[in-house]
Amino acid sequence: MYNPRRRTRHDTLRQLLGQEPFLTDQELARRLQVSVPTVRLDRANLGIPEVRLRSRLLAERALSQLRALETQELVGELRELDLGQRAVSVLETDRSMAFARTGIVRSHFIFAQADSLALAVIDGEVVLTGLVNSKFKRPVVAGERLCATADIIRRRQHRFVVLVQTQAGADVVFRAKFLVVALPAWGREADGL
Repeated sequence: MYNPRRRTRHDTLRQLLGQEPFLTDQELARRLQVSVPTVRLDRANLGIPEVRLRSRLLAERALSQLRALETQELVGELRELDLGQRAVSVLETDRSMAFARTGIVRSHFIFAQADSLALAVIDGEVVLTGLVNSKFKRPVVAGERLCATADIIRRRQHRFVVLVQTQAGADVVFRAKFLVVALPAWGREADGL
């Protein structure tokens, strides 16, 4: 039987997960103003897997495209990669990343996530950071999940400007423009030396 409210809710659910694929059932229930079992039933009816499986599938797809870095060189978990366009990673912070006295995450972890993502989005074998203009917007407390998004905003030959924004929840906590350079045929020339 046709239920217009359910159809609207399903459309909204698809839209929310299209924008933020890592929303949990609890977050979806809050935004849709329904119960968690209703969200689970809706996801099952629409063939949408739960957040852990969605995350794993997105990460596997993204990692298969990675060229500039090895998987272990990334800081954070790569969740999305449209090579030459956009990339997304998530970093789960913990106490080992923070200052013992304050619990505030040390800046080099936040920067390293952004830097490795700026390199990962480039379609090249050897990619280096040339220049960075960055701003830390607010402290990050251990335990917060950092979601970084890298977008290539300009390209000239082998030089790219990559904008990276890192969020903790709804707050932007870090923003940077990276000038990234892709070196052509570096490995083949270096091997002959």
